Amino acid sequence: MTRPITHRYRDPLDLVWLSTAEAVGMKVVRSDAVFASWDGKGVLTLSTEDCFDADDSLAQMVFHEICHALVAGPDGWGQPDWGLENRDDRHRAQEEATHRLQAALADRHGLRNFLAVTTDHRPMYENLGASPLTDCSAPSVPLARAGWLRAQEAPWVEALERALRATSDLARVTAPFAPLDSLWTLA
Repeated sequence: MTRPITHRYRDPLDLVWLSTAEAVGMKVVRSDAVFASWDGKGVLTLSTEDCFDADDSLAQMVFHEICHALVAGPDGWGQPDWGLENRDDRHRAQEEATHRLQAALADRHGLRNFLAVTTDHRPMYENLGASPLTDCSAPSVPLARAGWLRAQEAPWVEALERALRATSDLARVTAPFAPLDSLWTLA
């Protein structure tokens, strides 16, 4: 006899950030064909978990792409991959601005390390100062500040605050049960 399955388990943190993506107009799909790609028409494609590093999460990836959108602004929203080409240093300031914004937003909830950027960009992110929106005169700072201002407007502010608060709450509940090498201990 096969029992009918009417409900499925989903990771709580995934649910938080998938809902957040939806609230800001992003439909998230998963594919092993890309690591992360924005189509400029509302679809954010993120790799499947088997392509993630051990310290990556769907939450972190969605958060990073939301920060890209905030830095890109309305001119970048309709362009594939926010108008960025990461094959050379041409758009380095925009990528660094995204990291600065991501750190500043995460800092408000003690989540900078938990929601850190991934891949070979991690060292730059980890070397950001305590005030990533003001601590230097790099070309990325004004772009990050513009993204910060956008993050204070609807629909971004409500969606991000709700997601970051929920992530912090989940971390507070989960960390005591996590082994020392768990990402949850960083939140």
